[in-house]
Amino acid sequence: MGRPKRNVHAAAEESTTPPDELTPSQHIARVVKAEGNSLYRCMLPSQKAVLVELAARFRNTIWIKRGGYVLVDLSDPNETKGKVEGEIANVVREEKEWRKQSYWPKEFAKATYDDDEDEESTVGQMPPSDSEEED
Repeated sequence: MGRPKRNVHAAAEESTTPPDELTPSQHIARVVKAEGNSLYRCMLPSQKAVLVELAARFRNTIWIKRGGYVLVDLSDPNETKGKVEGEIANVVREEKEWRKQSYWPKEFAKATYDDDEDEESTVGQMPPSDSEEED
């Protein structure tokens, strides 16, 4: 028999609202790779890769895609069990809301593309003909 829908909805609702502030052990991280068995390789803002485990309440409820953001709770280095360095405490689903928070790292700024006004755009134009190149 499946999980009650209220658990699924509660987990989804919990991940949409960002916390007011982070504890010293919590960090925003970008998911780099799914390692399997609810383990994910994440990149911290300091460019350090960590292996974290998905919290039990999110398993088979919320899916994490590569390149997405998660809230990671890193455990004390003396208390790590094997290679796992922490736990995914929350999944960033409403990225716009999370980016407004003061604790969002500047290293994860939204990529913007500057259009160079000097160069002409070739969108919608025919490729140059051979006669134009010979001149």
